[in-house]
Amino acid sequence: MRLTGTAQRLTVIVGDSAHWHHKPLFTEIVHRAHQAGLAGATVLHGVEGFGATSRIHTSRILSLSEDLPVVIIIVDSHDRIRDFLPHLDELVTEGLVTLDDCEVIRYVGTNPDGVGAGHAPMDTPGHDR
Repeated sequence: MRLTGTAQRLTVIVGDSAHWHHKPLFTEIVHRAHQAGLAGATVLHGVEGFGATSRIHTSRILSLSEDLPVVIIIVDSHDRIRDFLPHLDELVTEGLVTLDDCEVIRYVGTNPDGVGAGHAPMDTPGHDR
């Protein structure tokens, strides 16, 4: 998949205790994004935060580490992100969903040999350094 230029970043913040049919909600969101053919998704686990309830959740020692924030970030074209939003209407009953315009500077995967797709290894003869 090729993704460059203007895009949209979808950010979903939920608690790590949120579940969908007995599995973590963030897992369901990532799997649905993958099934929808979106460019990629990343899950980040927060160590502290608060949301609409104003209750602070923290992982600090001697504090209860319950319902820590989980951030799911998905970047793709505006149309593909907008088409994915109905999934979130169904899944996210508590949390925060935001959209931001962004610019993709580089989006490159690797081939099985570990070389970036479409790029020659740096030590290839004739390759400009």
